[in-house]
Amino acid sequence: MKPNPRGAAAPRDEPVLALEHFVPFRLSVLSNRMTRAVAKVYALRFRLSAPEWRTMAVLGRYGAMSANSVVERTAMDKVRVSRAVAKLMANSQITRRADPRDRRRAILDLTPKGLAVYRQVVPLVLATEADLLRDLSAAERAALLDAMNKLEARTAGISHATADDA
Repeated sequence: MKPNPRGAAAPRDEPVLALEHFVPFRLSVLSNRMTRAVAKVYALRFRLSAPEWRTMAVLGRYGAMSANSVVERTAMDKVRVSRAVAKLMANSQITRRADPRDRRRAILDLTPKGLAVYRQVVPLVLATEADLLRDLSAAERAALLDAMNKLEARTAGISHATADDA
């Protein structure tokens, strides 16, 4: 019998999950830590949550799009995007208008105020990213990006659940 952390013995044929080595869990923890580190840049100074910043970042990078497109590009759930959109609209940082080709669909876009915030935040988050990655060599960074690309491609077709599920 293998001992388990709760003191009871697990049958020899029952697998034991070493959570500290379970890749989905480790990636979730790392993602949460990195998000908190980056959020320090925009949370206090610009009063933005991570979902609000991600929404602005996608609109700033790709231009006007639907909320569903924001969901797809960020892998955030619809409720988080909806709340982010409501707050950004209340702060006059984004607009929502009907799509002229499909009146049932709304298009989101940064306002001049939102674009100004986006332009201030981008260099700050890029500097934070560089700081977080500074202990990795160029080869390690390339390997990390390659591995992330492969994992993203592998998981792209899997419907996403909340980040807390791992």
